[in-house]
Amino acid sequence: MSETASASAGLMVVGWREWLGLPALGMRYLKAKVDTGARSSALHVEWHELMLERGAPWVRFALRSSSVASSERICEAAILDRREVTDSGGHRTERIFIETEVELGGRRWRIETNLTNRRGMLFPMLLGRTAMAGRLLVDPSLSYVLGEPDPAEIP
Repeated sequence: MSETASASAGLMVVGWREWLGLPALGMRYLKAKVDTGARSSALHVEWHELMLERGAPWVRFALRSSSVASSERICEAAILDRREVTDSGGHRTERIFIETEVELGGRRWRIETNLTNRRGMLFPMLLGRTAMAGRLLVDPSLSYVLGEPDPAEIP
């Protein structure tokens, strides 16, 4: 067995774009770009505000699963960290990072993601390589390998 074949054993094959869920945030279906060029994951938020919860820094934010205003969901999470992130255009900004659970292809695991404004982007979620490491194998010639939800199930 080649080194590549043994290294890929047990990895789930995904395309460059997939539907995933963020169960802890109440998001059952979210389109994501699976981006091996991005170190960290990024999640579009409509707005966010900082707060304290039992003396610890938290963030309250709004997610939207579609362009319909009524699909807005208010979420809260502990702030894991604040880090500078360089976007694809080379611009550096400080972003808030949270930890949450991702569900993809029937598997669930914890990931770190930053909260940002991705309005105007095709995908509200960018799944970066630290979230995929040791779990996913990306075939960039494929899309939605794990299937697409019934449109009636997407709010």
